[in-house]
Amino acid sequence: MMRFHKACHRFSLSPLCHLSPPSPSPSASLLLPSKLSGFSTLRARRCLRAHRISGNPFTISMSSRSASTRLRCLASVCAEDGGSSSNGSVSASATATEDDELALGTGYRLPPPEIRDIVDAPPVPALSFSPQRDKILFLKRRALPPLADLARPEEKLAGVRIDGYCNTRSRMSFYTGLGIHQLLPDGTLSPEKEITGIPDGGKINFVTWSNDGKHLAFSIRVDENGNSSKPVVWVADIDTGVARPLFKSQDIHLNAIFESFVWIDNSTLLVSTIPSSRGDPPKKPLVPSGPKTLSNEKKNVVQVRTFQDLLKDEYDADLFDYYATSQLVLASLDGTVNEVGEPAVYTSLDPSTDHKYLLVSSLHRPYSFIVPCGRFPKKVEVWTSDGRFVRQLCDLPLAEDIPIASNSVRKGMRSINWRADKPSTLYWAETQDGGDAKVEVSPRDIVYMQSAEPLAGEEPEVLHKLDLRYGGISWCDDTLALVYESWYKTRRTRTWVISPGSSDVSPRILFDRSSEDVYSDPGSTMLRRTAAGTYVIAKIKKENDEGTYVLLNGSGATPQGNVPFLDLFDINTGNKERIWESDKEKYFETVVALMSDQKEGDLRMEELKVLTSKESKTENTQYSLQLWPDRKVQQITNFPHPYPQLASLQKEMIRYQRKDGVQLTATLYLPQGYDPSKDGPLPCLFWSYPGEFKSKDAASQVRGSPNEFAGIGSTSALLWLARRFAILSGPTIPIIGEGEEEANDSYVEQLVASAEAAVEEVVRRGVAHPSKIAVGGHSYGAFMTANLLAHAPHLFSCGIARSGAYNRTLTPFGFQNEDRTLWEATNVYVEMSPFMSANKIKKPILLIHGEEDNNPGTLTMQSDRFFNALKGHGALCRLVVLPHESHGYSARESIMHVLWETDRWLQKYCVPNTSDADTSPDQSKEGSDSADKVAAGTGGGNPEFGEHEDHYKLRRSLL
Repeated sequence: MMRFHKACHRFSLSPLCHLSPPSPSPSASLLLPSKLSGFSTLRARRCLRAHRISGNPFTISMSSRSASTRLRCLASVCAEDGGSSSNGSVSASATATEDDELALGTGYRLPPPEIRDIVDAPPVPALSFSPQRDKILFLKRRALPPLADLARPEEKLAGVRIDGYCNTRSRMSFYTGLGIHQLLPDGTLSPEKEITGIPDGGKINFVTWSNDGKHLAFSIRVDENGNSSKPVVWVADIDTGVARPLFKSQDIHLNAIFESFVWIDNSTLLVSTIPSSRGDPPKKPLVPSGPKTLSNEKKNVVQVRTFQDLLKDEYDADLFDYYATSQLVLASLDGTVNEVGEPAVYTSLDPSTDHKYLLVSSLHRPYSFIVPCGRFPKKVEVWTSDGRFVRQLCDLPLAEDIPIASNSVRKGMRSINWRADKPSTLYWAETQDGGDAKVEVSPRDIVYMQSAEPLAGEEPEVLHKLDLRYGGISWCDDTLALVYESWYKTRRTRTWVISPGSSDVSPRILFDRSSEDVYSDPGSTMLRRTAAGTYVIAKIKKENDEGTYVLLNGSGATPQGNVPFLDLFDINTGNKERIWESDKEKYFETVVALMSDQKEGDLRMEELKVLTSKESKTENTQYSLQLWPDRKVQQITNFPHPYPQLASLQKEMIRYQRKDGVQLTATLYLPQGYDPSKDGPLPCLFWSYPGEFKSKDAASQVRGSPNEFAGIGSTSALLWLARRFAILSGPTIPIIGEGEEEANDSYVEQLVASAEAAVEEVVRRGVAHPSKIAVGGHSYGAFMTANLLAHAPHLFSCGIARSGAYNRTLTPFGFQNEDRTLWEATNVYVEMSPFMSANKIKKPILLIHGEEDNNPGTLTMQSDRFFNALKGHGALCRLVVLPHESHGYSARESIMHVLWETDRWLQKYCVPNTSDADTSPDQSKEGSDSADKVAAGTGGGNPEFGEHEDHYKLRRSLL
């Protein structure tokens, strides 16, 4: 999957994949500071209320120069000219006073133009190939949404955030337009054909191709009285480029809380709609019917992680039902509409390979107040494609008791899917250990297979038995399928070769390796698209050769960096031939997808065609077709450089060693035109995110390529290249627990040792000034930042911590990859928590957090309480809480303000490094000695955090 990570935001190669993106631009009024200080608790509360109404970032700052905290109320006011702001801009830093004291507690601010211009650069369109690979759809989008989009009311129900007005997930990004290009035989693109008929300002989501490539289906929302309307399903004719609503009635709206719609065939869609009989939302009772009661009188052992946005009471449960309940509708392109099934909380709709059946999943009561909806009772049924009930596969009970140990799963049938290579054939896995990873049993999982409508008395067929945890199947045909299993604790991963149609052929292991060992990764099999629109393993036929060949697409990790490859692999003998490899000297290339898969059967080697990407340190990613046998290259995109002002930045992948011998890697970025011999050392920003490993050898391996293009996100540390900083990006900070050892038992020692090695290397190179190095990170990286300032104050001048968790006792049933509870590993939880070491933090620290953080464990309260602990010990600290923002920040006003805060912090406490928070010489020496003891393993504690981040996930079909 790694090869898709970089392209997934731009490309969809699957006609069955719903596409949805970023959103609008700012419309906030000009905000100026309200000078309030020293007020009473009552006035402070009024101030907080005003802050929430105005939507300004709430800022609290504590300087060691003063024992008092300056809390400033933030209020919306008119523009400086006495009227309202006409262009909807936020206040620029240049318009505010330069006095730092007055800068505390102001409204939204803008970073310097050199940073702002990069963030405001127009985004590249997303691309999607037609099923026949002969057309490319350009999905146009805007860069950053305005805060007004995030400020709309939302319901937080069962782990889902809902925009009740639209009846969709809240904060949905969207496309602004669609354009189609024909892919010509020479690889060039025809002029764009714009999809017309879409209402002005229409917000486009869930774009999907029909299987024959003749139509697109998508949803549209339009603005109504300051809100987006409920989405309506539209279809577009590819030949004419004209779009129209699918339904003739204007009263049929899409319910997009879970599943939206799927193509049943080339002219029919199954749509999840808002029931026509639905009335107004339930009203919250003024007087509750009784207390909220949770009971465990049966003494069950129920341990759950720190989930957020859970149901709170029966009213919430009623609201969840109200918004999530759908009526399924079969709608033809000719206007025919038929309701199927009863209204229910449908969560997935999956047509069978032959489109004769549907796999329908739904949730039902009783709901839970301690776990999100993914663990609610769940029915899985088989229907005919016209909506007739066939049979129920399972009705899984409420799953509040899934153990917290890694690889623990739900009891009963799971991962239920259709075989991609056979008509109407189901397969699934069932655990044999009760879902508890701590239970030793063999086999641990069994994979079953059965037809959609089995004969009376016909039992499911046992397809394969596994001793590790089942991880999925890649299908090819009755002679070949690959079954995957893995176990996190040991990092073991195995791939089995099975013959699904031949019970007399014994399964055999194809690959058995450590998932951490990237040097031994053989790559992933490439998939081809079938006529039915599914994806199966591509078999390759060589001339005059009867072998069974597949294509392995690998990242090609080496000690010099990744060199992606494509191997022709004999599945029977294990012999391989490298048929393509990335350039090693200047460029970084990857194989993105197979393009010669329009025909059924084996693919002829001489007709092979693949889509590749190509980039360099200074050249942004472009896409090309590579055609065999002569390996002809046809470039099909020519995207402009997203930030030409940094086109000549300097990039180098550097290697260095930790005290315990572990080899470390980092990417060092330097401003364009910088010469260390002439310009001297620079201020440096160290930005990282630790990772866990089971072996020193695996931790020492190089990941990434020195030739990859420097992608700069809207809050990236690389933005400070424009401010003439050196950037040490992603220095590896491996936390290793070999054998029976737990990684977190020596977290602080390993963390400090890794940071020391990185700092020593950039200082040795003469590119970073030793007293002007700042450390920063997001989420788990924020946890790292706070710990480094507590345990290695001699390394850094200041820190920036965004959306972190700092007190592990607030997540007592595990965090990140920690399986032990607070009561099983009390010392680890305490010693890992920078909150417990707040008295040791003497360097300036900037805390930033979204007010509506929904990530497990990183509640906004974590930053609130950490700031209070720091303030209680006189630390120089600042807390910025971003209204309406979640774990990651998305509104333009918020992002610009985060960049302004970060730049101000760096300019004030890193560039000059004259902070009063600096420790005295004696204190500094003491801190350094203490850190040295920690690094040597003779003192100090342990820490680590990191909740699971939201990452891009691609459907299996994108392979």
